[in-house]
Amino acid sequence: MSVSMASSTSFASLVFMLLIIGCTAIPVYPIHRHVQHGSRKPLQTFRPYNIAHRGSNGELPEETAPAYLRAIEEGADFIETDILSSKDGVLICFHDVTLDDTTDVANHQEFANRKRTYEVQGENVTGFFTVDFTLKELKSLRVKQRYNFRDQQYNGKFQIITFEEYISIALEAPRVVGIYPEIKNPILINQHVKWADGKLFEDKFVETLKKYGYKGSYLSKDWLKQPAFIQSFAPTSLVYTSNQTDLPKILLIDDITIPTQDTNQSYWEITSDSYFEYIKDYVVGIGPWKETVVTVVNNYLQTPSDLVKRAHAHNLQVHTYTYRNENKFLCFNFNQDPYQEYDYWVKKIGVDGLFTDFTGSLHKYQEWTSSNRHNESDDKTASRLLHKIASLVTSY
Repeated sequence: MSVSMASSTSFASLVFMLLIIGCTAIPVYPIHRHVQHGSRKPLQTFRPYNIAHRGSNGELPEETAPAYLRAIEEGADFIETDILSSKDGVLICFHDVTLDDTTDVANHQEFANRKRTYEVQGENVTGFFTVDFTLKELKSLRVKQRYNFRDQQYNGKFQIITFEEYISIALEAPRVVGIYPEIKNPILINQHVKWADGKLFEDKFVETLKKYGYKGSYLSKDWLKQPAFIQSFAPTSLVYTSNQTDLPKILLIDDITIPTQDTNQSYWEITSDSYFEYIKDYVVGIGPWKETVVTVVNNYLQTPSDLVKRAHAHNLQVHTYTYRNENKFLCFNFNQDPYQEYDYWVKKIGVDGLFTDFTGSLHKYQEWTSSNRHNESDDKTASRLLHKIASLVTSY
């Protein structure tokens, strides 16, 4: 395409201005305003869900309030979290059963004698366990970025948050934002935390959801008002909670070498047609690690399995995890381009939701492809448009 010098200069100036705007720092804490819930923009349901994995944790320390706020700013449909418990029975948002990797607990000499060894999923694990700390003690810690190749500037700035604080973030959003909490390591929690009323971790989990008005089957009026998925790697927990709430549930599926947490079933058993037929009475979908859907050898994708196709045949959704922008997580097939990866999983594999560490990039991909799909008079795909922009900039 040829352009005049004047038009090239004008376009280059526009691109430069957009880059300046796009690179402007986003405040970590957006201003909170009173939200009129009846007028909020509803949850989109016409395309796969953008699920903010532990918040926008590619940018900010995982499972913190700022990570969830950033994910909402960036267009997440759901903010995802892992629920554990403190020693005094308060449900918290935290991924690991130990505090070692993502907090500064090692710097607190007052807790030096708290290190323990417990059996977790059949293996002995040593560290500082959340179940050995009260909520007040947990709040005295500060969270840090899990990966050393990600931004470290926010290390030591944010606290661990509670399940209720996390829910409040979603309910105060300027549009309808769903929550996606996981019943995390229920066997360990129920072994080490005892509630005065004799109830289980799962009971407290569901009680919290009910307290804040979360109810309703998938796509019901109540659910669309306050969307939520309950997820777990423990089939027994999902079956148990199905008797307490009709909220939709997702059975998480780990690597093919790892059995289920509570029933000790193999990957092959829980992905069989007979098991899908059984579990669909309790869940609306599965959440497999993406390499169980498409295996990877020497960083190249292999032939996709029929897992998604078979799940869909049983009327089960498929929400895959985890999508990350860094080159080390991108197969060579995608040319270090996360948008190509999203395109592959959405269009070729046909998943119904994607857990991503980078909510903003998935939202951009979805906006580009959705606007193209809904504007049939425009024959340019999002990728073609990007190539044209690149060619103009290169030409200039």
